Amino acid sequence: MKIIDGSITSPSGYRASGVACGLKKNGNRDLAMIVSTTEASAAGIFTKNVVKGHSLQRTMSVIRQGYAQAVIINSGNANACVGPQGLADADKMAHLLAKRVGCADSQIITGSTGVIGQPLNMEAVTNGIEIAWNKLSSEIEAGHEAELAIMTTDLVPKEAAVELEINGQRAVVAGMAKGSGMIHPNMATMIGIITTDLKVDPKLLRALLKTAADRSFNRVSVDGDTSVCDMVIALANGASGIPEISSAEDELAALLLEAMETICVKLAKMIAADGEGATKLIEVNCRGARTAEDAHQVVLAVGKSPLVKTAMFGEDANWGRILTAAGYSGVDFDPDKCNIWLGDLMVCQNGCALPFDEDEASRILNHKEITINIELGEGEASDRLWTCDFSYDYVKINGSYRT
Repeated sequence: MKIIDGSITSPSGYRASGVACGLKKNGNRDLAMIVSTTEASAAGIFTKNVVKGHSLQRTMSVIRQGYAQAVIINSGNANACVGPQGLADADKMAHLLAKRVGCADSQIITGSTGVIGQPLNMEAVTNGIEIAWNKLSSEIEAGHEAELAIMTTDLVPKEAAVELEINGQRAVVAGMAKGSGMIHPNMATMIGIITTDLKVDPKLLRALLKTAADRSFNRVSVDGDTSVCDMVIALANGASGIPEISSAEDELAALLLEAMETICVKLAKMIAADGEGATKLIEVNCRGARTAEDAHQVVLAVGKSPLVKTAMFGEDANWGRILTAAGYSGVDFDPDKCNIWLGDLMVCQNGCALPFDEDEASRILNHKEITINIELGEGEASDRLWTCDFSYDYVKINGSYRT
């Protein structure tokens, strides 16, 4: 397996486009289309928020059949909380694309992201579908344009691709994602699409996607919020010609999982680094926990603590905030066994203040990537989470999001 420069169209048999149809006030691209040349196995994981957008609700129903052929996503409007018209609009989006693809409406995956509670401008979407269809291409650049079209407050595109060699044949796994704010485990305000030209049994694809997401997208927190439109979709169309991967016992299943996890981790870290107003990517590690759940709860508490995140922005080695967050995580541990490091600099030993070089701490916290390591001394379990700092700009962005 090797990482390659590519986009969502790098696997064989996929075309994409991203166009501006007028949903975003700034005139940027706001409608993305991804089409497989043939029916593909499809799997998805979705937000745990009980409030769900209408395009998402429709996709959750579609994905149960295990197959799809195309994806259409608009940005600039979440198509959420607008009543029956929202579902009717999602159905119309799917129908308009299905007519062009030549497939059933139930083969079209729909997604929307943006402002909640505003009706979707279907005249703009209808025109956009026509434009996007005519611009479909298998070129890498077309995939880049699709990625740009799903972005909202993102500042940078998020794409990744890996190439596999299997018995002398080439296969590719690629992914793209959007996400910058309202990011927290159990799916965040993010939409991710993964494509591969491998042929994969739908149930196996679902299991592999869930595992990869649990180790990546569900280990990201920007602000502790989870939105109503979040999903990650995987498509596997078999265009590589490599025989179907149908069992978890197949050695190719392990290779595909490694590839999917590589893609998802790369995208997840890019989401954390691109958090709204973020200046630093922070990795929080917890070791020595009694159980995996304990380790998970500790990294969640530390990773979403506003006080920890503002300290990282201010480059203040205030490790007491880290210990405090671990303490209210709900995990039962002995603080007198707890050690904390910023990077490789120990700042707390056995729950107590430890003299350390403040200049060295400042140097570590001045980096664009910071690691917080927490050792509980209770067992062998561990976990990690990626987050970012809170800057002044986070409040500016979210204080005027609708305008």
